[in-house]
Amino acid sequence: MLNEGRYDYIIVGAGSAGSVLANRLGEDPATRILVIEAGGSEKSIFVDMPAALSIPMNTARFNWGMKSEPEPHLGGREVNLPRGKGLGGSSSINGMCWVRGNPMDYELWEALGASGWRWSNVLPYFQRLENVEGGGPLRGTAGPVTVRSGAAANPLYGAFVEAGCQAGYARSANMNERQHEGFGPMEMNVGGGRRMSAARAYLRPAEARGNVRIITGALVNRVVMNGQRATGVDFVVAGELRQAIAAREVILSAGSIMSPAILMRSGIGPAGELARLGIAVVADLPEVGENLMDHLELYLQMECTQPVSLFPTQSLLGKGRIGIEWLTMKRGLGATNHFETGGHIRSRAGIVYPDIQFHFLPLAISYDGKTLSSGHGFQVHVGTKRSKSRGWVRLRDGRPESLPRVRFNYMSHPDDWDEFRACIRLSREIFNQPAFAPYRGRELAPGAGVEDDDALDHFLKTKLESAYHPCGTCRMGTDNGAVTDPEGRVRGISSLRVVDASLMPQATAGDLNAPTLVLAERMADLIRGRHLPEATDAPLLADPHWRTRQRGDAITRDYARERDRLAPALLANARGEPVPAGTM
Repeated sequence: MLNEGRYDYIIVGAGSAGSVLANRLGEDPATRILVIEAGGSEKSIFVDMPAALSIPMNTARFNWGMKSEPEPHLGGREVNLPRGKGLGGSSSINGMCWVRGNPMDYELWEALGASGWRWSNVLPYFQRLENVEGGGPLRGTAGPVTVRSGAAANPLYGAFVEAGCQAGYARSANMNERQHEGFGPMEMNVGGGRRMSAARAYLRPAEARGNVRIITGALVNRVVMNGQRATGVDFVVAGELRQAIAAREVILSAGSIMSPAILMRSGIGPAGELARLGIAVVADLPEVGENLMDHLELYLQMECTQPVSLFPTQSLLGKGRIGIEWLTMKRGLGATNHFETGGHIRSRAGIVYPDIQFHFLPLAISYDGKTLSSGHGFQVHVGTKRSKSRGWVRLRDGRPESLPRVRFNYMSHPDDWDEFRACIRLSREIFNQPAFAPYRGRELAPGAGVEDDDALDHFLKTKLESAYHPCGTCRMGTDNGAVTDPEGRVRGISSLRVVDASLMPQATAGDLNAPTLVLAERMADLIRGRHLPEATDAPLLADPHWRTRQRGDAITRDYARERDRLAPALLANARGEPVPAGTM
């Protein structure tokens, strides 16, 4: 076995969270850090070019190529599960949608046992990491991650926002500022016309300091234990077994699928499952790999009767023109992810804050770029954000090269069906507003005749897709079932933490990359025994009539001073229970 030396911190995974940790923990030049990554370099024009996002997402070099186990409530379908492989992790292959989530997401985290993670504690870390072009209320302007809005020059972008307002929903000037609920512009983590991945924003600058070493092409076998203390990591590079020693801590940042798998290979997890595979039990933690959550979505697609969609850009000539402009000037249609407007709404009355998200696209095409309509069209990606279904991650065997088994148990909770039927019907209502009258043709999907519950359910069962936001498998909390405490420390084990989206006790109301980065930013401070001061201006806005109406343009009530009464309502919503009398 080759000895790779001794470091203060060993970080497993160079994805979003691992990149942040390497940068922040490495701010002290005396601290030596080793980052171990299974993939390779992220350097590629297809990673850098925002509009080319479907290419790295479908390339074995950058993607683990996972699929779920057959999903019993989706007719036994295996669902595609792209996971980033290489520097930057999934931030090098995702859609670059910059969504903080709703401030109440973090209130819910705290109510679920993640003490210290309420919005007023999290907001300063968003401000620290952001470099928002043009600034804005409650935003950061000097951080490592450049964030901007799209030009929204295509008339269909404005039509979508206007239609949402015509349907009775609120307008939001920016859904990452004070008011999350409503329709408005979307932001993207793109800077200088290039994808602002975690590798670009955090890891490469950390490496340049000289005290952060990165080993790529390395499959981690297990965390090395001395009794109940983590002392290092065993890993394999090109068939050669190597070991590195951690003087302070081993930190798993391998993501919601791989972090629990590494814990289990290390003897930390459900004792029965480990025994089945012949793995000696170091700590019996039954919830390792459990509590798996994701966001599902579907595409509601419409024919466009005017030649204004992005359809011509999908030809070889169209792509060539876009590519030349981007390569020479880093601007134009190649410098955007094309998700430039969107919305967040509530599925029904009695929901405190949005549980449905819209991403609008002036083109009818699948997210992975594999299925394109035959002419001009537009679509909305719509899905629920707080599904009550839960799945699991389990080892296939004890070998590091074997991908784990993943089952989300999508749509296993009856509320999911009600909420997704609402997604379709509410989307249709928005597309039927006057703002779309100049452009609206026939409905391409689900299509005419798909109206009653049975027809909608058949469409959902065959067409629902993952939005690629797995989380929750190393849930943090204060109860005995939690895998980690609110500082990411693995329960019952010293010198071992998990820092990535697997910690989330609840998926946020939006894309997960920004929340993952902010989680790692704050964890980096907690590891160093400090934290930023709590924000004094951290509003928690909601419709004052949320109990009795599903929509409204007055998103004005600020619950920041009433957290004790708000928390029971948030918990009731998350569990599908009636909101208790006497709460908000």
